[in-house]
Amino acid sequence: MTTNVNEEGSSANSSFPPARPTSLPISTVSVVNAGDTQTPSPNGNHKSTIVIESQPKRRVSIVSEGPVLGYDNPAFDQSHARKISQCSANSPLEIGPPGRRRSILKDTLAHDNDSDRMSTYSNENYRQSALDVLNAKYNNLQSVLGSQDNNGNYVEQSWIYNFCLKFRGEEPNEAWEPPFWQKIFPFPLCPTFRTFSRLIALTAIGALLWTISFVIIGDSAAPGGQLFSMVVLTVAANFGGYLMSLTTLPRLIGMLLVGVLFESLGWVNLDGDFSKVTAHCRKFALTVILTRAGLEMDPEAFKKVYKTILKLGIVPWFVEFCVMAVMSHYLLDLPWIWGCLLGSIMAAIAPAVVVPCLFRLRTKGYGVTKGIPTLVVAVSGVDDAISVAVFGIISTIMFTDRGQLYLISQVPVCIIGGLGFGIIWGLLARIFPEKGDAYVVPLRTLLLFVGNLVAIYGSDKLGYEGAGPLAVVFSSFISNYFWCKDGWTIDDNPVGTGFEIFWMIFEPILFGLTGATIKIRQLDSSLLYTGAACIFSGVIIRIFLTAGIAFGDRLNIKEKFFVGLSWMAKATVQAALGPVALRHLGDKASENEIKWAKTVQTICILSIILTAPLGAILISVTGTRMLTKTKQPQILTGWRRSHRPSIRDISIIDEEEEREDPETPKDKQTQENTENNAHIPNYSYTKHQ
Repeated sequence: MTTNVNEEGSSANSSFPPARPTSLPISTVSVVNAGDTQTPSPNGNHKSTIVIESQPKRRVSIVSEGPVLGYDNPAFDQSHARKISQCSANSPLEIGPPGRRRSILKDTLAHDNDSDRMSTYSNENYRQSALDVLNAKYNNLQSVLGSQDNNGNYVEQSWIYNFCLKFRGEEPNEAWEPPFWQKIFPFPLCPTFRTFSRLIALTAIGALLWTISFVIIGDSAAPGGQLFSMVVLTVAANFGGYLMSLTTLPRLIGMLLVGVLFESLGWVNLDGDFSKVTAHCRKFALTVILTRAGLEMDPEAFKKVYKTILKLGIVPWFVEFCVMAVMSHYLLDLPWIWGCLLGSIMAAIAPAVVVPCLFRLRTKGYGVTKGIPTLVVAVSGVDDAISVAVFGIISTIMFTDRGQLYLISQVPVCIIGGLGFGIIWGLLARIFPEKGDAYVVPLRTLLLFVGNLVAIYGSDKLGYEGAGPLAVVFSSFISNYFWCKDGWTIDDNPVGTGFEIFWMIFEPILFGLTGATIKIRQLDSSLLYTGAACIFSGVIIRIFLTAGIAFGDRLNIKEKFFVGLSWMAKATVQAALGPVALRHLGDKASENEIKWAKTVQTICILSIILTAPLGAILISVTGTRMLTKTKQPQILTGWRRSHRPSIRDISIIDEEEEREDPETPKDKQTQENTENNAHIPNYSYTKHQ
């Protein structure tokens, strides 16, 4: 065993010229303090000495990553190689996994007084420079007022500083800003220059687009027009979603409430011919939802756990579908076919609620070793595909006047046609464009999006509405399968990032429009109570059934119930499909049919209001109590710095179960060594001959 001593780590006061790195045996290396007298070895040979200097000018620390726990999960495998990292002169030696460090590219974060120079700041720089400015202002104010309390840490300990810092997101990379910005608008009391400039850019883009729309469309885009009111609703819904996200609840709740508020105040009118525009917006949003579900399915992981995914995805869905159909028939007075239509919508899971909550648990290490967060997300994608496909088949049977043979052909044609289109389009998405093309990412994104839109609209036009959703999910799955073979990964998929951007656009449109369809003054209170009873009956039965059939999956009782609880939230599919039945009726519908369609729409929206916030709260609260925490959290990098969990690390079938016993003596010894060495300063190694 040898130790390599590098000349880059030599002290500045070394009197010997630089030499090539030398490999020295451990037995010939001794450690002495600076200033000690060196004596030659008895055999006359010179020995290499490591001198520990008290105040070195340049330091090199050799940091070794700690033992990688969570060994059952491939997502936690990290390099065990020793790393050499250059630290600043005043930073202590870091033991264990590296944390956030101050940048070594800058010696100080103080502002430059030269107004002609520009500055570059990282997120840590923002905080440090803001503290300098705010503490200086506070101390000056205290001096003027004659106070003796000039504590330099007062600002950092104040409640308003911590309150503002809580709502400022961290920037993933360094940001440019004018040198005067921090002096006038200190962070975090004021937004960063990047946030401010982004807001100005978006405002300018929106104003220019509105000007162009007004010139082309005319009065509908003018203030008071339907298009203008929809744009205002979308912007307000986005802002409402941001406010709701500050409470850690899903953004869609705020968007839905803004839509309800706009309708109650009469600020939006989406009836008449403009309802066709809203219908197309819903189809676009549905296409984005299903495409993201298909991109989340890892083919390799699916081969390992397809039995678990199908079992937990199909059986609970079918049971909730039946419960909702039966209870809506007897409690809501809906015909059987209308009850089945409502059941197909209500059995769907809401990825928009589940994913953010599970992502927070996953980053903290809860349930990751057994792949529970990623399993829940994978099943939600399968669940949504089944719901939309069954809804399409039932709605086609309900609202068509074709013959019996056509109705019988719905199921086989939708299944075979949807899967066939998905395979063909997935193969084309692999060949075109060529994987080495410089524009491969935007071309693949647009090709997949346009192809999936053709599947949705084409199946609707041909009268086989259930084939479109299956085609969208399967084409995304097949495309992603070939892209992963070409080198992409599930967690680092730039096409998935593109569809996240699409969802940022269509999410406030979808939920804002859905909330605007609720007319609170016309709601029947008895319908709300009965509808809530139907919703929670289906949800509770599904939770217990999921915990009951999860045998053989190496999950304990708490984890089984957590999986069931995480699937109780309703949102995206309910918002997209709830008003569809009312649109299908047309002008020739009877009063009873209109009443049934409005009942379906009301129950769908009520399910979002009741289950989405409750599901998010239960996932966040019970996740930390029911799931086992892995000691080392996963570090997520790549294209999607805030990407969703994937099913890449599912390991609950053929992997060893996570040990839940106390830490082993080896782990305890490693922890004790780390704690004992935490006080050691950062040394400089100097080679002498």
